[in-house]
Amino acid sequence: MHEAGKLLASCHKEIAKIIKAGITTLEIDAFVEEYLAKHGATPEQKGYKGYPYATCASVNDEICHGFPTDNPLKEGDIVTIDMVVNLNGGLADSAWTHVVGNISEIAKRLLKVTKESLYLGIKQALPGNRIGDIGHAIQTYVEAEGFSVVRDFTGHGIGHNMHEDPHVPHYGVKDRGPRLDEGMVITIEPMVNVGTWRCKIDANGWTARTADGKLSAQFEHTVAITKNGPLILTEQL
Repeated sequence: MHEAGKLLASCHKEIAKIIKAGITTLEIDAFVEEYLAKHGATPEQKGYKGYPYATCASVNDEICHGFPTDNPLKEGDIVTIDMVVNLNGGLADSAWTHVVGNISEIAKRLLKVTKESLYLGIKQALPGNRIGDIGHAIQTYVEAEGFSVVRDFTGHGIGHNMHEDPHVPHYGVKDRGPRLDEGMVITIEPMVNVGTWRCKIDANGWTARTADGKLSAQFEHTVAITKNGPLILTEQL
């Protein structure tokens, strides 16, 4: 899983180099599939419950599960690329919100708060802590900054399968929920909105977007629970 995580992290770094106004998310999706194949890996979510792409590409007000399209990206867009890598049976999952050129001040602040909330959540991923400690750390920080945390989608366990127990909400109460044990691997992936946390689903049955049309961002890592603290398997070093 650690090797899959390193490959996934390197892929996000390559995406950051090519993303610009005029490129399409379908082109990014094709790049990811080719990049993974070149390194002996496959996109785990392709075919999952019929999902047809190697990545989820969520633009601006899209929260998650956005379908890659042939619409050219524009200056000022923010784009969350989410993927799960399978490398020799080891899985890793990471989403990252990339920027297209110069973005608005509110978008900059949204990305900063979302990324910081991820790492605050990760700090709570310790043996003996509970799932609620992660969500509480994220929610209290995000809401203090004037943003909202999506409730409809959560992190999850990951191991032999892409989605395993436990669910990892990004909101919650301290000392509540399943206890974290050494050896567990989970995803922490806060989705943070400028306006309401509520969402609506597009006609494709997959893409979730903010109910009020305002921006959404997401950062996600795969994290192992160890006696020495959280080990981020997808860190972009």
